Amino acid sequence: MASKQDPKKPQQPSPRAENGGELESLGMDQLLDIYDKKMASFTEGEIVKGRVLKITPTEVVVDIGYKSEGLLQKSEVTGYDGQVKVKPGDEIDVMVDRLEDSSGYVTVSREKAERMLVWDRIEAAFKADEAITGRVLDRVKGGLSVEVGGVKAFLPGSLIDTKPVKNLDALRGHEYKFKIVSFDKKRNNIVLSRRAIVEVEHVAQKAQTLGKLEEGKLTHGVVKNITDYGVFVDLGGLDGLLHITDISWGRVNHPSEYFNVGDEIEVMVLKFDPANERVSLGYKQKSQDPWSDVVQRYPLGSRVHGKVVSLADYGAFVELEEGVEGLIHVSEMSWTKKVRNPSKLLSIGTDVEAVVADVNVQNRRISLSLKALEQNPWDTIAERYPVGSIITGKVRNLTDFGAFVEVEDGIDGLIHISDMSYNRRIKHPNEVLKKGDTVQARVINVDGENQRLSLSVREFLPNEWDNFAKSHNVGDEVTGIVSKITDFGLFIRLADGVEGLAHVSEIHRDGRVKLDRMFHQGEPIRTRIIKIDPAERKIGLTVRDVEPLSDEEKAQLSGGSEPHEPPHTPDEGGTPQG
Repeated sequence: MASKQDPKKPQQPSPRAENGGELESLGMDQLLDIYDKKMASFTEGEIVKGRVLKITPTEVVVDIGYKSEGLLQKSEVTGYDGQVKVKPGDEIDVMVDRLEDSSGYVTVSREKAERMLVWDRIEAAFKADEAITGRVLDRVKGGLSVEVGGVKAFLPGSLIDTKPVKNLDALRGHEYKFKIVSFDKKRNNIVLSRRAIVEVEHVAQKAQTLGKLEEGKLTHGVVKNITDYGVFVDLGGLDGLLHITDISWGRVNHPSEYFNVGDEIEVMVLKFDPANERVSLGYKQKSQDPWSDVVQRYPLGSRVHGKVVSLADYGAFVELEEGVEGLIHVSEMSWTKKVRNPSKLLSIGTDVEAVVADVNVQNRRISLSLKALEQNPWDTIAERYPVGSIITGKVRNLTDFGAFVEVEDGIDGLIHISDMSYNRRIKHPNEVLKKGDTVQARVINVDGENQRLSLSVREFLPNEWDNFAKSHNVGDEVTGIVSKITDFGLFIRLADGVEGLAHVSEIHRDGRVKLDRMFHQGEPIRTRIIKIDPAERKIGLTVRDVEPLSDEEKAQLSGGSEPHEPPHTPDEGGTPQG
C-alpha cells in the first residue's frame, strides 16, 4: 500500500525532473543507491550552496541537492526594516545544522554559514599576510573592539597608530584596514594591528614626499603639532618644522594665534636635507618682505597711524602694518615732560598717530615721534616769558640747589638757592619755600635751546638787610655772634641774613696775640655801628670803647639762636642812652 504523503512537506522532485527522464530506466536498487550516496555526501556543519524554493510565513525552503529540502528560519534573512532579503531562485550559502528533523527536513542556517565563511576569509588573510577591513565598535579595556565581517576582534591600544592616539572615541564607527597579528578560531580570538598598515603607508608616503620636495618650492601639509617655538607639519610621511620666526613678517606671540592642529596649509620649503630627512618650512615667505620698500612707503617726516603692541621701559612699539613696527622712544614722547614710564601715556592696543623720525632698513628699525606732532614750546619761550617779566607758579619740587616752579604745563623754571635771598645764607631751599607754595618770581634768564628758565624770588621775599638798615643808625650799639675770624677782623652776625665787619683796627688787642686767641666763633659780642653802606650792603663795626658783655649776658645770649639787641635802645639821633 502506498504511504500517505504529508501535505505540509514539500514534494521531492521526481527522478525524471532531476535527470531529464534518464533515471526512469533505472531499477529500484539503482535508485536507492543514488539516494544513499547523496545522503552520505552531506554532514552536519558542512557549508553548501542552496537555491531558494519558496518563502513561508516563518521559514524559507531551500533546495540543497539533498533528498530532503532544507528549512531556514525566515528571521535569518530578514533585515532590520522587516523586509526579507531573498526571493525564490536566489542562491545562498547555508550550513547543514541537522540532517532530517522529525518532519523529514534538513535544518540549515545562513548566519552560521556566513560566520564560518568569515572565519575562513580571516584565516586565509592571516596566512597570506593580507589586510582586512573592519569597523571600530567601541572602546574596551586596553584598546578597541573591531567588527570584521560580523566577527569581533581586538585592537590593542599600542597597535592603533604609530603615535599615541589621545582621543580613542573619535575612531568609533570608522572603517580602517588592519593586519591580523594573531588568530585562534577555536577560542574565537582575533588580534589586529592598524599600526602595521600605517607604517607601510608612511614608508610609501615618505618616499613619494622625498622625491618631490625642493627648496624654494611650495607644498601642502597638515598641522601635526604646535609648540612654543614653532609648528610641525606633516608633509606626507615626513614632518617639517615651521619655526615661529618664519610664520609672519610681523610679531608672533605664539604659533597657535595662526594655526590649529589638523589645519591644511601651504608652506614653502626653505631648507631640505634628504640624508637626515630634515625640512625647514616658511609661511611668511609666500608674501613679499614689507621692508623691501619701506623707505618709499614711510618717508621721513610723514605722519603715520598704528597700534601699540608692546611697552618697554625705554619706549613703545607701534605696529604700522604686519611685519613693520616703529619705536617711540621715551625721549620722543613729550617736549616738556620727562617720561619715565611709557604706560603713563600709552597702553597696549591703543591707536596712535606719530611722525617718522628715522628709517633704518638694514637693522629693520623705524623711529617714531609723538612730540613732533606739536611745536616745541621751548622754541617760543622767550616770547612768552621775556627776561624781567614776572610770573606766578607753584613750587613743584625742591632740591639741594634750588626750587623748580611750574610756569605752565610741562615748563618749569628754576629758582637757584642764591636767588632766594640778598644776604641771608640759606643752607637749603626749604628754609624759604615749601613744595606746593604759590610764588611770584621774576624771569632773570631764558635759554630755549637748552630748555632752561631761570627765576628769582629775592625781591618778593622779606629783605633782612634792608629791614636792619632802616631800623638802625650809625652809633647804635648792637650785640651779635662771631661768625668768622680772619687776620683782618671779625665777621659778626647781627641778624638773620645780616653781617657786619669789625676790622682789626677797631679791636683793642696786643699785636702779638692773634684774634683767634682772643675770640671764639659763636661767641656773643657787643659792638657799635660805625658805618652803614646801602649800596654795597656793608656794615662797619667797632668794639673799642664798648662795654664788654658780662658773663651773665653771654650765658643768656649763648642760650638763644639769634643775636639780641642790648637792653638800651638808641635815640632818634643814634646816640646811645644812659
